[in-house]
Amino acid sequence: MHGRRVLSPVLLVGAGTGEATCGILYLAGYLRRAGVEAYVRLHDLDESEDEVTRSLEALVTRVRPRLVGISLKWFHHIHRALLVARTLRKLDPEIRIVVGGNTASYWWRELEAYDCIDHIVLGDGELPLLALCQGDPSPPNCVTRDPDGNPRRLPLAYVQGSTNSEDVYYSHFDDIFLSQADRHAFSGWVAPGKGCGENCLYCGGARGNQKAAFGRAKPFLRSEDSVRRDHQEIASRTWQLRYDFSGSSAEFLASTWAGVDLSRHACTYFLWGVARMELVDALARTFEQVHMVLDIGCFSEQQRHEQMRRGLLKPCASDRELLELIDRCRRHPNLDVEISGIAGLPFASAATLAQEVRLVERVISLDCVVGYQRLEAQPGALVTEHPARFDMVTEARTFTEFLGYFERREPGANTVPMVRFRDAALEEAVQRTSDHVDALALGHREARRRVPLHARTRLVNTAPSTQQFKLGDWLGAHRVPARVAQERVTVVRSVEGFGLACAPSVSPRKFSDPTLEQGEEGKVLLSTLAAFERPTTVASAVAELGAKARLDPDSAREVIEHLVEGRFLQPAAAPRTRSHDA
Repeated sequence: MHGRRVLSPVLLVGAGTGEATCGILYLAGYLRRAGVEAYVRLHDLDESEDEVTRSLEALVTRVRPRLVGISLKWFHHIHRALLVARTLRKLDPEIRIVVGGNTASYWWRELEAYDCIDHIVLGDGELPLLALCQGDPSPPNCVTRDPDGNPRRLPLAYVQGSTNSEDVYYSHFDDIFLSQADRHAFSGWVAPGKGCGENCLYCGGARGNQKAAFGRAKPFLRSEDSVRRDHQEIASRTWQLRYDFSGSSAEFLASTWAGVDLSRHACTYFLWGVARMELVDALARTFEQVHMVLDIGCFSEQQRHEQMRRGLLKPCASDRELLELIDRCRRHPNLDVEISGIAGLPFASAATLAQEVRLVERVISLDCVVGYQRLEAQPGALVTEHPARFDMVTEARTFTEFLGYFERREPGANTVPMVRFRDAALEEAVQRTSDHVDALALGHREARRRVPLHARTRLVNTAPSTQQFKLGDWLGAHRVPARVAQERVTVVRSVEGFGLACAPSVSPRKFSDPTLEQGEEGKVLLSTLAAFERPTTVASAVAELGAKARLDPDSAREVIEHLVEGRFLQPAAAPRTRSHDA
C-alpha cells in the first residue's frame, strides 16, 4: 500500500429511516478485522432535510470520516440516499462517498450521473469496500471512469458463494457503534445465507436480478462456522434473533447455535413453502418465544397455483398443507404463526377474491396473525417492467419515475408506487376486498393485544430488561452537550421489544431529545412501573400514584393504559419472563 491514500476512519449509514440493513454491520466488522477504523449509524429517525443535516454534521464532527458508505438496498430509499450524499458533500467535500446495495447495483448508470457520489459498489461489498479504503486504484466490483470520464461497469470480479464467504461474520460490536441507543436498536438479524433461486413476478430481488446485479446465479448457505460466530458475537447483546432464509435446516441452525444459550431469547423466522416440522420443533425448543412468518404468495389457492404453474411464483403451500402445518404448530405454546400474502396479484377474479376472504377468515379463526398488502411496484420486477402482459398498469417503472414519486412523498409517509389492474371494475373489487381483509387483520391483532382494564384488574411489570446509562453514553457524545452528559437514563424494554428511555433529571429546557421521556413525564412512567413491581390492582396503583407522584386518577389510569398497550404491564396471570439485560 506504499504511496496509497488510506481512507480511515469509515462511517457506514443506511439510506432510509429506521434500522438500516444488517449488511453495514457485517461490513464494519470485516473492515475492523482488516485494520480499518469503521463505525456504523444503524438507526436513523431524521425526517426533514434540516434534521438530516444536523445529525450528519454531528456524526462527521465526531468520527471525522475519510469515507462514508451509504447502504442503498431498498428502492424506496433512493431519494433519501441522494439527500444524504448531497448533505455530506456540502459538509465536507473531501469525504469519499460510496453507495452500494441491491438498488445501487441495479441503478448504477443513473446514480453515476450524480457528482455527490464518488463510487458505486456493485454486488457483494466486503472486498470492494476494503480495496477503496486501502487506496486500491482498481477496486473490484466498482463503477470506474475511463480516461475520458465515462463510467465503466467492469465484469464482477468478486461474487460471494459458499466457498469464499468465510470472512463474512459479525464482530467488533463493542467498537462499531457510536451510542448505546444505536446498539440497542439492532433487531438481531442473522443472514444464514444469501441470494434467491426463485423468479417471483413481483420481486425486484428475484434470481434474474441477483444474477445481473450480484453475479450470483443461485443462493447459498454460509458456513456453519461463520454463522456460529454471528451468534457468539450478538447473543449477549440482543434480546431476539431474526432470520430470513428458507434453505436453513434444523441441523444447520442447531450447529450454528452450539455453545450459545438462547433459551431466554425471542426469535422471528421468515420463510416460504411448507416449513419442515423438524425446523419448527428446533425453533420452539431453542427459544423462549418464536414468531414464524410464513409467506404463501397470496391467499387465493387458485391464483397461487396458476402463478406457480406459469413459473411466476416460488413454491408455496396449498391450503391443506398450510392448515395442517398450523395445526401441528399449535402443540408449541411458545410459538405464534403469521401468514402473509400479497393482494392484487395477476389473474385475480371474483372467485379468487372470495377465496382470499375465506382463507383469511379461517386463518384468523385459528388465532394466526395475517400479514396482507397490495402489490407494489419494484424496480426490475417482471410485473413492474411489463405490466401490460398482465393487463395491469404501474405507478412507476423508470429511475426518474421512482425518484419523482419519493421526492413528492411527504416526510414520514411510507407509501410506495403500486401496480393496479387496468380494468376499473376489477381494480375496485380488488381494493374493496383488500380493505375488508385489512380490517379483519387489524381487528384480530387488536383483539389479541386488548386487556380489559377496571379497578380490580391485577397487573404486573413484565419488562424483561431495565438498565441505566449515562446520557452521553446512551445517545452518544456527538448528540449530548457536556453539561448533561453524566445524567442518568433508565432504559426499559417490553416483552415485544418496545423501549422507554426515561431521563427524569434532565429538564427539557436544558436539553431535549425526541427519543427521551424527560423531566416529570419520565418520572411518572418510572413511578408507574415501580407501582406494579409486584402484582397490583389498578385501583391500588392509582391511589399510590396519587400519594407519591401527585397524579390525579384520570392521568394515572391514562399512563397505566399506555404501559399496558406497550406490553410493559400485563395481567398478573401471564407468565413473567426475565431475560438477561442485553
